Amino acid sequence: MTLTEVRAGLAAHELTREEVIAALWERIAACEPTVHAFLSLADPDRLIADGEPLSGLPLSGLPIAIKDNICARDLPTTCGSRMLQRFRSPYEATAVARLRSAGAQVQGKTNLDEFAMGSSTEHSAFGPTRNPHDPSRVPGGSSGGSAAAVAAGEALAALGSDTGGSVRQPAALCGVVGLRPTYGLVSRYGLVAFASSLDTIGPIAGCVRDAALVLSLVAGHDPLDSTSLPVPPHDYTADLRPDLRGVRIGVPKEYVPRELGPEALALVERWREVAEELGAKVMDITLPTTEYALPTYYLIASAEAAANLARYDGVRYTLREEGDRVGAMIARTRAVGFGPEVKRRIALGTFALSAGYYDQYYGKAQRVRTLIARDFAGAFAEVDLILGPTSPTPAFRFGEKEDPIAMYLADVFTLPSALAGLPAISIPGGTVGGLPFGLQLIGPRLSEERVLSAALAFEEALN
Repeated sequence: MTLTEVRAGLAAHELTREEVIAALWERIAACEPTVHAFLSLADPDRLIADGEPLSGLPLSGLPIAIKDNICARDLPTTCGSRMLQRFRSPYEATAVARLRSAGAQVQGKTNLDEFAMGSSTEHSAFGPTRNPHDPSRVPGGSSGGSAAAVAAGEALAALGSDTGGSVRQPAALCGVVGLRPTYGLVSRYGLVAFASSLDTIGPIAGCVRDAALVLSLVAGHDPLDSTSLPVPPHDYTADLRPDLRGVRIGVPKEYVPRELGPEALALVERWREVAEELGAKVMDITLPTTEYALPTYYLIASAEAAANLARYDGVRYTLREEGDRVGAMIARTRAVGFGPEVKRRIALGTFALSAGYYDQYYGKAQRVRTLIARDFAGAFAEVDLILGPTSPTPAFRFGEKEDPIAMYLADVFTLPSALAGLPAISIPGGTVGGLPFGLQLIGPRLSEERVLSAALAFEEALN
């Protein structure tokens, strides 16, 4: 059942919280030995006991899963890294605190690529998460644990984080809904920093209405986050209309290359037909800077990661490898604490920021980022929404993309909108090779209602 259906069942007294929690933990017991979506779990008996006074609130004491780079007081926050394997946050992320204020409880912390750096959840220090549709394949990343938990029926909904596609891409590969809000709409306070100018918390859920509900509960201005937009709380479920009449939808030619393959190309064509049947005007557009998004993103994100991860030095947090002097202690701690992918990005980012190369790499990447944002602004002068695939392929097999560049290309359709700070959603759009294939909708800044309503229209038509 979806979160919306469970809430309706509770309101009609057809379900009890005890039954819901028991069913979720039965599912966890059955699936976790294979899927490994969670790194830590709350005690279900405690959830039942503590949740009773919360009845009457929007989530009525229901459990929500949280990606393990989002701080919660009562469970560890490891970021999927040995560096933080025993760390417990002394404070709580604003998004988590707002869910609790709405009556939700933290069900558990979900697995992820270490420090959210990856597209497959293969890079967790605590073992990979597997795709519930086919355990030989990845669930996507970096929010693979959150997406897999929802897809496997282990969680009603989850929070993930999206830096370059880490909510949308795993949602696409696992056949669920993932929303990246406008940058600054959801507070980053309590989200462990990867790339501060890109990181965004977003919901992963079983349907569009559930994603809209979770967004409604976590969005809004937060004085604790200097990048938070001055936007008041808003109910994104109130104005959901599955109606595409008169909506102008653009399909970038760069998002439907022939390399997608015949089955995926046929799906995209079907999406165009559905949109037109629902009254939308569909047109071809171009986003010329799309080809520069991947190198731009990996320069900016790696540079910001190198700066943000400098704080893990063996002096603070949990891991410390001793050395005969301070420099040796720091070097040994970081060598043991970080995995290969994190080290690769720190090295790339440090080089991009180094004397003599800053303007050539990081500075130029920031200028190209501006051009990418202008591309989108020009497109949105002609269309209301942009339609395309979320990922170029369905879920791939473990070890299939050992080449880092091949792995980075898994986010080729999600990176441009992330660089521009735009809202985007992935919903199940059909199957390719019998596996879920995601449909992505991108809107202008702060157009979440428009994006969600169009996604609901597609969801109802395609399912």
